[in-house]
Amino acid sequence: MSNFDSLDQPEVEEADLPRRQYLTFILAGEEFALDILRVQEIRGWCRATRVPNSADYMCGVINLRGAIIPVVDLRVRFGLARQPYSATTVVVVVKVCTNSKERIMGVVVDAMAETYSILESAISPAPQVGGLMDPEYVQGLATIEEKMVENSSDNDK
Repeated sequence: MSNFDSLDQPEVEEADLPRRQYLTFILAGEEFALDILRVQEIRGWCRATRVPNSADYMCGVINLRGAIIPVVDLRVRFGLARQPYSATTVVVVVKVCTNSKERIMGVVVDAMAETYSILESAISPAPQVGGLMDPEYVQGLATIEEKMVENSSDNDK
């Protein structure tokens, strides 16, 4: 390496690398993450108005300051066993993208966990494991404080 090479490439501090903020939540003992910029608010569980003939994962709709938004039980949507709602159960109101269109919806999760600032380079793409991990729901994985956290998709197909 010549002296010119070292002059052309300044050292980059980890603090200067691009990061994204993620809000994590718990489902069936596992930690999942959402881009914090997609989160509109977090509400305690309140009963939703059931919609006839809706999918089994649909809890119904709620009125959020005059806007009617659908609420999805993520446990059921992810194929996990149903669980009675408790004092830690919350509805995370998020902005999702479907078919290039943004909309607001609520997702029911077991509990909230942490907020993390994660280096973009630390997020690995979800592995292709023969269709067992649907990229519709998991966009990437990151190891934080020696535990694996799944980056949940912004999509709701």
